[in-house]
Amino acid sequence: MCGATPVFVDCDEYFNIDVSKVREILESRFTIHDSRFTALIPVHLYGQPADMINIIYLAKENNLKVIEDACQAHLAAWQMANGKWQMAGAAGDAGAFSFFPGKNLGAYGEAGATVTNDDELYAKMVQIHDHGSARRYVHDTVGHNYRMEAIQGAVLSIKLKYIEAWTKLRQGHAALYDELLKDVDEIITPRVKEGRTHSYHLYVVRCKRRDELKEFLEQQGVAVGLHYPIPLHLQRAYSHLGYHKGDFPVAEKLAGEILSLPMFPELTEEQIQYVTKKINDFYALKGNSHV
Repeated sequence: MCGATPVFVDCDEYFNIDVSKVREILESRFTIHDSRFTALIPVHLYGQPADMINIIYLAKENNLKVIEDACQAHLAAWQMANGKWQMAGAAGDAGAFSFFPGKNLGAYGEAGATVTNDDELYAKMVQIHDHGSARRYVHDTVGHNYRMEAIQGAVLSIKLKYIEAWTKLRQGHAALYDELLKDVDEIITPRVKEGRTHSYHLYVVRCKRRDELKEFLEQQGVAVGLHYPIPLHLQRAYSHLGYHKGDFPVAEKLAGEILSLPMFPELTEEQIQYVTKKINDFYALKGNSHV
């Protein structure tokens, strides 16, 4: 919307941006004197931080800004080179958080926030979010109406008291899923890279016969989801960028395997056991024509 042209990069086995591919693109473009890159936008998908150490290094090396999409990564963290932990969304030039009701920290309707330690950038953000105005009736630029409703702030101020406890519950649920699915050869549970914590906005497995398993689980009363079935480069909205099927093979492969299992703080052990039992049942009966 700001007039920039997105350049997509394939993901890695952790579902996040593959930094080696970022380097390849930067080197190839700069080789032909195309130095118009301005920013890197890592997405901390599903709640696990991307490889921020190398992303920040690449950004500094190439004089780029870093804009973190932490919309699914509330309270996720990554370990810096000095051993200290950094919260997702707080290391780049700016970070974005979503407070959509379904997020780990959700409002009662549409809401979100941006964060930055850059005073100049902050002043610009304040203007843009309120019709380009820093003072009432004085408009220095053309902006938008991004003002969050007061009721949403009120809801969030209460929920903030519980987000740490809710995150620990999600992590506990994920550990139980991991344990109960570890012997199911057809399932690959989420991997958490060393030096990172996962906030588990979503618990996403990779599975064989995904569509059949999804249908089976839904028939058994288990609500599952696909996040996300169509990679960005194959969306009609981005067809003008000229990408084609096969350009990002990892993303395309994962899109056909991923399945989001139920994940929210209030899940019970019995519910997780039920979900995993049904998954075991499906693969135990996979040779049965009735499945």
